[in-house]
Amino acid sequence: MKIKHIGLLAGLALAFSAPSVLAVEKMRLAHSLPEDHAVHKAMVKFAELVKQNSKGEIEIGIFANGVLGGERETLEQVQNGALDMTKASASPLETFSPEFKVFNLPFIFRDKAHFFKVLESPVGESILASSKKAGFIGLAYYDSGARSFYAKKAINTPDDLKGVKIRVQQSPTTIKMIQTLGATPTPMPYGEVYSALQMGVVDGAENNVTALTNGRHGEVAKFYSVTEHQMVPDVLIISAARWDSLKKPQQDVIKQAAMESFKLQKQLWAEFEKTEGAKAEKLGVKFIKPNKQAFIAKAKPMIDEERKNPTIAKLLDQIAAVK
Repeated sequence: MKIKHIGLLAGLALAFSAPSVLAVEKMRLAHSLPEDHAVHKAMVKFAELVKQNSKGEIEIGIFANGVLGGERETLEQVQNGALDMTKASASPLETFSPEFKVFNLPFIFRDKAHFFKVLESPVGESILASSKKAGFIGLAYYDSGARSFYAKKAINTPDDLKGVKIRVQQSPTTIKMIQTLGATPTPMPYGEVYSALQMGVVDGAENNVTALTNGRHGEVAKFYSVTEHQMVPDVLIISAARWDSLKKPQQDVIKQAAMESFKLQKQLWAEFEKTEGAKAEKLGVKFIKPNKQAFIAKAKPMIDEERKNPTIAKLLDQIAAVK
């Protein structure tokens, strides 16, 4: 009995002296893109870096292809804490945080280099943080190309948009932009655009070049006018409650991994966009290079009107000041 008693005490002492096993923080990241998309590949890198740099303390499971819902559904799940992370276009995010509105304003970036510098600048970071009251914050941006017009007829000048029904996202600012340029905005989900073009419900749409191939819109809209009127990034989002539950070192690991995944995604997107542009030409899509200045001049009254909002005016000045 004495020997057993000593053995029990020794076992207890060993158990209490052994290093405690840290609980693994498991998170879920859901989005509606396919697994061969540049954003999904960047997210895979993000999850790998988080696990590696947290020494296995944080694991992120990724659910692609809309298995947990579309963009709106996953965003709502993040807001109410049912989901940890998702990806959303910055365009509809203006309904949750007015700072995101600047991405929907036309021609505010000088070129793609300026766009990227803004995203990684203090003003870009301030926009990411601005949605916390809405229940989520942005961790990083992902490139989603420049948005241009495509239609069943050539669009060379703003006059060519008169009376043309253009599909737009559910963004009040984008709707206003289309009206300012002279077209008729028709908001609808992305998944309905192909049939709407085919049946004449809309005459055209505006998106990056990959919509012509991935969305098959190039089968029914044969003219792509490179206006590049908007550069609207995607945003990697995390629940504000989940973020606040993490320790500062864990937050730092996640933020750094997100920024690293953005660098990879920029490269992947550039390659992807080039490939898809070539595919669109094979579909018979004609690429048009209009005079952008005519479109910029047409949109100027809208920008002047938006500048009456002090928050937007300040952001526009900060963006313009980024060199």
